Amino acid sequence: MALPKINPTTTQSWSKLQEHFTAMETVTMQTLFATQTDRKERMSLATDLVSLDFSKNRITSHTLDLLIQLAKETKLDTAIAAQFNGAVINETENRQVLHTALRDFDAMKPEVVNTLDQIKRFSQAVIDGSHKGYTGKAITDIVNIGIGGSDLGPAMVTEALSYYKNHLNVHYISNVDGDHVCEILQKLEPQTTLFIIVSKTFTTQETLTNATTVREWFLQQAGEKAIAQHFVAVSTNLSAVASFGILPQNTFTMWDWVGGRFSLWSAVGLSTCCAIGYSNFELLLKGAYKMDCHFKSSEFSQNIPVILGLLSIWYTNFFKTETQAVLPYTQYLSKFVDYLQQASMESNGKSVDRNGSKIAYQTGPVVWGNTGTNAQHAFIQLLHQGTLLIPTDFILCKASLHGKENHQDILVANCLAQTQALLMGTHGEDIANPYKEFQGNKPSNLILIDQLSPESLGSLLAMYEHKIFVEGAILNIYSFDQFGVELGKKMANKQLRS
Repeated sequence: MALPKINPTTTQSWSKLQEHFTAMETVTMQTLFATQTDRKERMSLATDLVSLDFSKNRITSHTLDLLIQLAKETKLDTAIAAQFNGAVINETENRQVLHTALRDFDAMKPEVVNTLDQIKRFSQAVIDGSHKGYTGKAITDIVNIGIGGSDLGPAMVTEALSYYKNHLNVHYISNVDGDHVCEILQKLEPQTTLFIIVSKTFTTQETLTNATTVREWFLQQAGEKAIAQHFVAVSTNLSAVASFGILPQNTFTMWDWVGGRFSLWSAVGLSTCCAIGYSNFELLLKGAYKMDCHFKSSEFSQNIPVILGLLSIWYTNFFKTETQAVLPYTQYLSKFVDYLQQASMESNGKSVDRNGSKIAYQTGPVVWGNTGTNAQHAFIQLLHQGTLLIPTDFILCKASLHGKENHQDILVANCLAQTQALLMGTHGEDIANPYKEFQGNKPSNLILIDQLSPESLGSLLAMYEHKIFVEGAILNIYSFDQFGVELGKKMANKQLRS
């Protein structure tokens, strides 16, 4: 048995949490803060790259004790060990789940070392101009052709780290919409463009359709032999890649123990590596590795991903919240929520448990959001005065990258003010106009990093990966398959054949 198979609702802690919730339902955070002067200090955690203030949640120390007991009763420690030790925890597909091995600099697999070396050599050749196009000109543009995890992760990281980018222009083609492809191609010159086709099987309908269209466009101006200089692949289907015209030395391997939505750390991140350089790409991996170490070695009460996962379960299953908002207060993370939606909702959007039984409790919430302060002039109205309870993560960088201190002061003030406004509302004020009354008592987490860097971003992403793992492990579901993706594909194929 790779993972425990314990229905969380059968545990003693679940029953106690249900009783405790009845008492907590009417307790306000305003009261908790008024009576617990050290609440923020007691409910804050930190690594050297990421810190978490979870004091603005509808919990007490007793709530935390019960949630941690739930983690213990469902044997979360066994699940964590099983993942890191390479057990086949993706049992429905008979696979290991080892994306953490892609960044384990203490005991890196030889095949990972070799692939990283290949990524390093190739990206450096493209960046320094020694890898040339068919007319002898250096590459100026990179186009990543993929979908899902082969697009969302790399596109998000490339955008997030654009402060660190070099002279190369990087584009992403994902949607099978022909207009999307054509708009990108209009911006490009075949002789100076490199295409990276990312598909594990090299059969993904959207990716291969887009890749074929791009190939035809390219061959309108270049010969077949030029494909070898302008197309590379990230795939396991070597024969299909070779048939496309891509050289073996320009084919980067993937492994079945890395799921698509957790693959940006692998050669799937080649476009990112070309954009920011190998040294920065390695720092991204090392930042993630630091969070891996924190996650697998810290006590549950001091473990940032564990606390985040437990809070999510608390709200989803006891307060019956259906969504979670994520608000990064940096425009660099404009693609972050899209990435996180896949990581969370494709992983934990399940209704059958690890025993094969239908689930009678709640699993994955809807994850949504946008960058602050944009959100403040849009949907945050609903968070403040709507009828839905929506737990919210605020992500904030303490310092900006370009040094615009006035802008940063305003940004930080707005972020902190929103967390305080959700907490306090107009509590204690004499509000005569009911339309201007704010109840407050709305939960939020504040996630802080000193400055957005490859290393801090890596740690932030790994934190959310592990949070998602914690939720799935405790809720007794398989987080690493995605059969829900397949049905629509099959029906689309039927439509095409009819």
